Amino acid sequence: MMGFRGRFSTKSRRYSTTSGIAGVRQILFESRMIDTPPRRRPWARTLEQRFAQVPMADQVRQVLLRYVRTRAAVLRPRSVESLVNDLLPFAEYLTDRHPDVTSLRQLERHHIEGYLIFNRTRPWRGQRAAAGAGRTVSAAVAQAAALSLRNMLDDIAAWGWAEAPTRRLVFAADIPKLDQPLPRALPPDIDAALMNAVARLDDDFARLALPVLRGAGLRVGELLDLEVGSIIDYGPTGTWLKVPLGKLATERMVPLDAGTLTALDEWATLRGVHRPLPHPRTATPTDFLFTLHGRRLGATRLRNGLLAAAELAGLRAPDGGVLVVTPHQLRHTWATGLANAGMSLQALMALLGHVTPQMTIRYATLASPTLRTAYDEAMGKMRRQFTLTPAGKPIVPDKVTWLNSEMLKTRVAHGYCSRHEAAGACPYANICETCDNFVTGPEFTDALRSQLTDVQALQADADHRGWDSEAARHARVADALTDHISRLER
Repeated sequence: MMGFRGRFSTKSRRYSTTSGIAGVRQILFESRMIDTPPRRRPWARTLEQRFAQVPMADQVRQVLLRYVRTRAAVLRPRSVESLVNDLLPFAEYLTDRHPDVTSLRQLERHHIEGYLIFNRTRPWRGQRAAAGAGRTVSAAVAQAAALSLRNMLDDIAAWGWAEAPTRRLVFAADIPKLDQPLPRALPPDIDAALMNAVARLDDDFARLALPVLRGAGLRVGELLDLEVGSIIDYGPTGTWLKVPLGKLATERMVPLDAGTLTALDEWATLRGVHRPLPHPRTATPTDFLFTLHGRRLGATRLRNGLLAAAELAGLRAPDGGVLVVTPHQLRHTWATGLANAGMSLQALMALLGHVTPQMTIRYATLASPTLRTAYDEAMGKMRRQFTLTPAGKPIVPDKVTWLNSEMLKTRVAHGYCSRHEAAGACPYANICETCDNFVTGPEFTDALRSQLTDVQALQADADHRGWDSEAARHARVADALTDHISRLER
């Protein structure tokens, strides 16, 4: 136990010393006495170190390492990291299950089939292994690993590498399919309660950054990459936000409303003046907007802010715990509101920074006033079709069939019509019978009497359903028909 305490104490002192040195370097950097800020990830490992830590055949390691280096020339650092994480499980699988395979050229289809089964049921690796002990990887992780393996084998074959398998081994049918859930937009009442609570948070960063995230529909990475010069005033067209290159390597402009602009202005005042920091992708000195005390702020405080706001607002999940809202749900809520308000697909696609319509069309599949109207109109048409007179039946069908239907009904001289309630009353209903120019004759007396009987039944039906305007309309028609019949009987 004493030895453990000694090791723990030494490790703590080492961490404290390292943190102290980093703090001194930060002060010197902000004082412009040195030009290089302290490194934030001194523990970052090289590609060679990553592959050296996983047991595998030397030839397999050399090919995988060469492939990752080749792809790293055009990929972002985070994409390279993901590629390494996708390929290492395959190397582990070969070492554990097929130690006789010492070169990728020896691969056969049965090796791939076994790996695909293993890949879907394997546990988490690395830091997530401890947090998710006993849990298998998600479908998205399994899909990414299968895609990376297929791409790697296809690429080295297309490039003519000698180590490539002699034929294609991974096919489109081998890639796990993912569910296609709708965007997780917040209901309007929860959205309003949450943002009201955000405005009362103690953490200034969360209090001001979350409204920007919600009001501009940003991804978290895009928010944190905003620069001081990202806010642009275009005069008559208002103030816009220039969203930097992000997940899809596209820039876009987003209009800002008054509340979002106020939050940005307040944060710009609070943050003060800082020296530009190297951009993580380009190493170019960049004046990031969301920095404090010379350091860039991260997504953890945003997630904690949402959790605190949900607690403050009293929002609960079905299990009774605090409702967990992710920062990306604010983007979904923003986009869903625009889609429900009738924004065109092209405009929404531009504001979201999507590169394909398929990415945006998901928001158009949500329940919205537009979809509700279209649904009601279609149902009205269908129900009118269902009540059409069948061939060989009388012009006026059995009264039980249509007089008692849940429709807006109109009896005319030689038939009837019906409309769905959502479609509203027909403006031309019984327009002839109530017109001053309407002329009839004795030969139509029986038809008019039959029509009057039905109209009076419709008036009673409308009264029973509480449709006052419909009852009044039928009453006017009944009065007109009574007058016509009276004139014929004189």
